[in-house]
Amino acid sequence: LEDLQDAFDFCYKVHYQPGDERNGDPEYLQELQALQAKLQNLDRQRREVLAQMQQLLGRSETLQELLQQELGAWRVRQQHLCLGGPGDTNLRPLETWFTELGQGLFQLRQLLRALGDLRQKVTYARDPLVAETPLLEQRLQEQLTHLLKSAFVVEQQPSTPNAGKRPLVLRTASKFSARARLLVRLHDRNHHMEAKIHIDRFRRFNILTSSSKTLLAGDSPQEGLVCDFQYLVGTGWGPGAAAGPGPGGDRGATSSQGPLVVTEELHLITFTLAYAYCGLELELETTTLPFVIISNNNQFSSAWASILWFNMLSSDPK
Repeated sequence: LEDLQDAFDFCYKVHYQPGDERNGDPEYLQELQALQAKLQNLDRQRREVLAQMQQLLGRSETLQELLQQELGAWRVRQQHLCLGGPGDTNLRPLETWFTELGQGLFQLRQLLRALGDLRQKVTYARDPLVAETPLLEQRLQEQLTHLLKSAFVVEQQPSTPNAGKRPLVLRTASKFSARARLLVRLHDRNHHMEAKIHIDRFRRFNILTSSSKTLLAGDSPQEGLVCDFQYLVGTGWGPGAAAGPGPGGDRGATSSQGPLVVTEELHLITFTLAYAYCGLELELETTTLPFVIISNNNQFSSAWASILWFNMLSSDPK
C-alpha cells in the first residue's frame, strides 16, 4: 500500500496540472488516465486490506468466545478442586491461547495505526480509510479490552501452607498466600505494572506486609506474568466489626438480617492491576473465591460448611 501510494503521489505531483490550458492535449489526457488508474488501484487495495481486517476481527471474536468457554470450564474445575474434588487446573494451554490471540490483536492495532499514517499522507473523495478505520479501531479496542480483562485470573486461591484439601478457611495471625496471573503474556519491560490487593466485606481485616507488588515474569518465559502474595498475615479485626461473642465463637458485623456469626461471614480478596502495553492502558480486576476467617479451631467445621454452601449454590464470587 505504501509503495502504491508513493507512486501515485509522485505521479500526481509531476503530471497533474489543474486548469483548462492542457485539457485538449492528448498526451496530458493520457497521463490523467494513467493517474486515475493508479488511484483506482490504490483504492481497491485499501478496500481489500480493510476487508481482510474485518474478516480477521470476526475470526478473533469467534476464537474469543471459545476461550471464554474454556476459561469458564477452568474456573469450575478450580472451584471443585478447592472443595476437595479432582480436577486439572493447569493454566498453560489457556495462557498460550490467550497470548497468541493477544499478539494477533496488537499486531492488527499496529497495522491500523500504520493505515492512519498513510491516510494522513494521501486521501481522496470516498477514501475507505476515512470511513472504515475508526469503526475498526473501536471494534479492535473492545476486543482487546474484553480479552485482557478476562485474562486476569486468580491462579491460587487463599490458603494456608497446611490447608490440604481445605483451602478458603483462614486463621487470624496465620500466614496465607494467594496468586493472580495475567494469561496474556505481553508486557513492556520498561513499564512496571503494579498489582494491588484489598480485602473487603463486613469486617475491616488488616494485612501485614505490602498490599501491592510489581507484576513479574517468572524465572523463565514459560512461567508467565504473576503477582504472588506469599506471606499475608491477618492481624485480627480492625474498627468497624461489631463486638460480642456468639454461640459458635465470635460474632461479626451486623447485616440487614442481624448479627452474623464469624463462620458465616464470607470475604473476598480483590486484585487490581494497572496494565500498560503498546500505548494501551487498562485497569484490570479479579477476585478470589469467598473465604472465611476464624480465630480458633472449633470454628472450622462451621466455616467449611459456609464455604460448601456458597460454592454449591453460586458460581459468581461477588
